[in-house]
Amino acid sequence: MNTKVLIEAIGYTGSALVLVSFLMVSVVKLRVVNTIGSVIFTIYAFIIHSYPTAIMNLCLVMINIYYLVKMSNTSKNAREYDLVKVSPDDSMLGYSIDRQKEDIEKFFPGTTNKFKNSNSAYMVCYKGAPVGIFVGDQDEKGDLSILIDYCLPEYRDFSIGKFLFANLATVGVKSVTFNGPDTYHKEYLAKNDFAKQGDKYVKVL
Repeated sequence: MNTKVLIEAIGYTGSALVLVSFLMVSVVKLRVVNTIGSVIFTIYAFIIHSYPTAIMNLCLVMINIYYLVKMSNTSKNAREYDLVKVSPDDSMLGYSIDRQKEDIEKFFPGTTNKFKNSNSAYMVCYKGAPVGIFVGDQDEKGDLSILIDYCLPEYRDFSIGKFLFANLATVGVKSVTFNGPDTYHKEYLAKNDFAKQGDKYVKVL
């Protein structure tokens, strides 16, 4: 591979990573991949002496790092979370689900019209603002089958999940089960120690 081709490959790689980052649902992953792409593209810009492009990408790297640090600090403040038990027909719960309906349907298909028939619902608040929704059906043994376990994109750093499952144990939930499609949830389920049992995932609290 000659030098010209190698330089062009660096440029294409940086551009591709920047573009791919905008396809990611997780804000954290978006910023991480975007940062890597911007660093590579900065190197390319310096090689070809395109200094305005290099400066722009350096600025993008610094902006991404700033927000990644900010989000990291948010994830450490678990004491700022509150678990609020609500009724499945609670107006705030309905409003929150309706507001995020398109995104919720992507992760939990067909659930936004069923949640009112559930018997357990909780909202996770951060500094008083609703940021997470947890809805399901709990049986008399304390097993809760998850219908919706959703949080806003900027809080998808797994801190809400850890807080949620730690606190559900204090309100009588013995175990949680997820029977839905795991296309978007494998990493989350693994991070929160769910065990796969046949076609479902189970976590004992």
